Amino acid sequence: MKRPPRSLPPEGAVSPCAVRPVAGENLEFSQVPFSPQPAVSMSTPLASTTHLVLIPSYNPGVKVDETVRSARAQWNPVWVVVDGSTDGSAERLVAMAAQDPGLHVIVLPTNGGKGAAVLAGLDAAAARGFTHVLAMDSDGQHPADLIPAFMVASQAAPDTMVLGFPKFDSSAPQIRVQGRRLSNVWADVETLWAGIGDSLYGFRVYPVAPLAAIMHRHAWMRGFDFDPEAAVRLCWAGVRPIRIDAPVRYFRANEGGVSHFNYCRDNLLLVWMHLRLVAGCLLRLPILVARRLKRRA
Repeated sequence: MKRPPRSLPPEGAVSPCAVRPVAGENLEFSQVPFSPQPAVSMSTPLASTTHLVLIPSYNPGVKVDETVRSARAQWNPVWVVVDGSTDGSAERLVAMAAQDPGLHVIVLPTNGGKGAAVLAGLDAAAARGFTHVLAMDSDGQHPADLIPAFMVASQAAPDTMVLGFPKFDSSAPQIRVQGRRLSNVWADVETLWAGIGDSLYGFRVYPVAPLAAIMHRHAWMRGFDFDPEAAVRLCWAGVRPIRIDAPVRYFRANEGGVSHFNYCRDNLLLVWMHLRLVAGCLLRLPILVARRLKRRA
């Protein structure tokens, strides 16, 4: 099949597969057979050997199908990490991957949280030589059409992280919009205003090596606390943030929207996270002050 022209420079090709972990003490991956010819009607961008789209997914409902197709229309490869889902989405995604060489699916046997799913994807990506992942949610809230722009920004400055800055529309619950401001204030304090912008927005391009190293050193960052702590700790590690505006859409239940956010549990998790990060900031304060003064010089 003739490939359409693409505005981004081709970076080679990757060997496609869908992967499923085998339960046991050490996580292993076995390949799921796939068709050598894609059976999808979407345009297939040339495969990148450095940057991939990583979608952690837990019981997302049917919306994940549309999310994955939209991402694949914009980028190749796209990986989905199914985090112990029990809603039948794993089977649908594996079937999609069997027909699409640009789609990889990693199925984790149990639910470990968003951060745990991202870490599984980071380790697998690093093993195949990828250097960056664009993380996006599986529920359709994030704008797939901006994937190329975020990837171009990352390719131009590979030592940075590219962070989406959310632009909310009328679909956004005001309690969520207002509540995240407190987390953003604390993230600014913890990084001495390094420029994270929105600490909770998960549409981001991360450099694989520093983020994986940070996560393997810490037992936290495995659940809802992943997004803010990842951004703060990468700032501490000297990874400069770049912000790009990105729209957000919240879907109602009758539109296929699914939310696993728990106001009590997840807000308590954020409080505990920020207490830890404030303590970490105080320990690193001389370094952070010196770095900030250097930026202003």
